Amino acid sequence: MRVTRPFAAAVAVAASLVLASCAGGDAGSDAGDGDGAVDTPEASSAFPVTITHAFGETVIESQPERVATVGWSNQEAALALGVVPVVMEEATWGDDDGDGVLPWVEDALAELGAETPALYDGTDGIDFEAVADADPDVILSAYSGLTDDDYSTLSQIAPVVAYPDVPWGTTWQQTITMNGTALGLAAEAEALVEELQTQLADAVAGYDNIDGQPAMFAWVDVTDLSSVGFYSLADPRERFLVEEAGFTVPQAVAAASTDEFFTTISAEAVDELADVEVIVTYGTGEELEVLQSDPLLSRIPAVADGAIVFLDETTDPTTASSANPSPLGIAHLIENYLPLLDEAAGKAS
Repeated sequence: MRVTRPFAAAVAVAASLVLASCAGGDAGSDAGDGDGAVDTPEASSAFPVTITHAFGETVIESQPERVATVGWSNQEAALALGVVPVVMEEATWGDDDGDGVLPWVEDALAELGAETPALYDGTDGIDFEAVADADPDVILSAYSGLTDDDYSTLSQIAPVVAYPDVPWGTTWQQTITMNGTALGLAAEAEALVEELQTQLADAVAGYDNIDGQPAMFAWVDVTDLSSVGFYSLADPRERFLVEEAGFTVPQAVAAASTDEFFTTISAEAVDELADVEVIVTYGTGEELEVLQSDPLLSRIPAVADGAIVFLDETTDPTTASSANPSPLGIAHLIENYLPLLDEAAGKAS
């Protein structure tokens, strides 16, 4: 991991990533001198730190010098704070060029003058050997779906920062603050969260059509319209819509929001979705005609009005990925996802 000063990133509305220093140190201090965590008195004096999560508590005794990440977005939190992991999971969803690294992660690595860390394929589960071979001092996994066995195995390698409550339910804010605290950069992490929240609020305020419509992030299989799947408030996708993008919670989503991040409802119970005015889902857009032709699902207001955002994972993987907010993907979300949401909101009757 490269030595570099901590950053409280100011992620621009434009597609390019801008990282701004908040460390207060010399801009040239030790940048690029081999492996190691951010080495500042402020970071070093933060330890030991205790991270509370779903599996209990993790104590990190001293400032990590080698950082591994497991799951999604955790490497982005580290990079946004100026820390380059030694190993991270290969991106198999949202990657624009097939190199296993999301475009905004590539931008951050370039900004830091760093090489791409070692990558491992997590498609079939965590590659524990690859993580262990990187000899990490800490494993950042605040946004993940770790099982008890996963956590136990990883903990034999290094201290693990696991998710706070629900698998895959960690917000981008928690991803930054939990991982940042583990790196001794709690203050920088809080500053980064505040900066990104301000940018999001300013961007959302610039749209006229988004006006508190009930919105649902759904998944519908057009080959089987017997049910509708949707993400609950335990998932960052839905939570972003209602907490940051200016929409409100449909009744069915509120009722289903327990500890599960995803649930389904029978098409026979479609009247429970009678207040859903905007839908976000994955697809090409060709699915709309099928949905509007269905005698049950066509009764959903968003379907009837065509007020649906289709995120095409094939032709536009980056926007499909950024719809699940992450520390470095927010600039892309602002530039590409918010306009789609506003367009759909404008179709809601």
